Amino acid sequence: MSTETVFTYGAPQLKFGAGAADEIGYDVGQFGATRVLVITDAGVLATGAPARVADSLRTYGMQVQVFSRVHVEPTDESIAEAVEHARDTGPWDAFVAVGGGSCIDTAKAVNLLTTCGGELLDYVNPPVGAGQAPDRPLKPLIAVPTTAGTGAESTTVCVLDVLALKVKTGISHARLRPVLAVVDPTLTHSLPAEVTAACGMDILCHALESYTARPFDARPRKKPAQRVPYCGSNPVADMWSERALGLLSSAFRRAVHHGHEDTPDARAARHDMMLAATFAGLGFGNAGVHVPHANAYPIAGRVADLPEAFHPAGYPAGHPMVPHGMSVCLTAPEAFRFTFDTDPDRHVRAATLLAPTLEAPDDPAEHLPLAVTHLMRDIGMPNGIGGVGFGEEDVDALVEGALKQQRLLDAAPRDVHAEDLAGIFRRSVENW
Repeated sequence: MSTETVFTYGAPQLKFGAGAADEIGYDVGQFGATRVLVITDAGVLATGAPARVADSLRTYGMQVQVFSRVHVEPTDESIAEAVEHARDTGPWDAFVAVGGGSCIDTAKAVNLLTTCGGELLDYVNPPVGAGQAPDRPLKPLIAVPTTAGTGAESTTVCVLDVLALKVKTGISHARLRPVLAVVDPTLTHSLPAEVTAACGMDILCHALESYTARPFDARPRKKPAQRVPYCGSNPVADMWSERALGLLSSAFRRAVHHGHEDTPDARAARHDMMLAATFAGLGFGNAGVHVPHANAYPIAGRVADLPEAFHPAGYPAGHPMVPHGMSVCLTAPEAFRFTFDTDPDRHVRAATLLAPTLEAPDDPAEHLPLAVTHLMRDIGMPNGIGGVGFGEEDVDALVEGALKQQRLLDAAPRDVHAEDLAGIFRRSVENW
């Protein structure tokens, strides 16, 4: 047969619900760990969540140390610092990541490099790195997300900036996936609205991109050893994506505008956003993502070179940055116009799930872009790449960076060339 007939599905063990994080000592003890490194960042540390986790681990007799110098939007340099610390203070039986995607991805890299050795670029995806696979099983990694968005607790990917190359890239292998995701919605109640908004756009794009990815049975047939975790849209991943979109349609705006309130409605919105993030992670962690994520990497990687530094409200002060979820959504409306013809019915269904009360436009190709832009405007996202400082003069450099993300572009439902990306970036300088 010339095309694939098999799809694969993988996921970590999952514990979900209010108070789940307080049970982590018992959970980690089931893996036989006695020495545990908790990996977090300074902002999350200030919330007290890592201390709660560490206390629970100590209650079950484990020796625990907390590393809190994770960089928000991790870089090769910040990961190297975390790896050096883990090597100097180890060996460790298990790792617990408490935080957003930055903390979880840093913990994945620490686990990989302290277990298998070598340097970071040995494992980074080609063409940036050598794409080497882990040569042995990793230590247990338990992920405790404190943001609703990244899905890193479910995935096989670690994302980072390579500073010298000014590019965001990643490492992808099934062994990077956490063995357990402990998802406690109460840990998100202190998030600023701006962080909720940016992380939520990551949920949205995970769901939409995996739902519209090249179907698994439209890909060339592979031998078992050649199959990768991101296998294309498939019936199981579709189910999770559809459910995530339905939750976002009712919870997203409420979580951004009222999530800080101590009311039943606000708690329900936070709960549903965390559930949507979990569902979307279970979907895209197997189907994959495509053009918006490929474009996001150079947007985030090159923002520091702009004449006027962009720094989003709600995030720690420091170097210029575009949060990952924000960078992903900035070209999403144009990306979905580009992919519409591959499966019009699927794009319209996604728009209907996300925005059931939106009046359908005369041109069905506009339905999903409109649903996305209306949401972006309502929650305060920048108006396209121009909103974070890029202009038409930056398009060539952005295209160059996106083309390096072939692992992601290969998941698009149609072939993507440089001129296609250039058009998407140019039309995304302003989205409305």
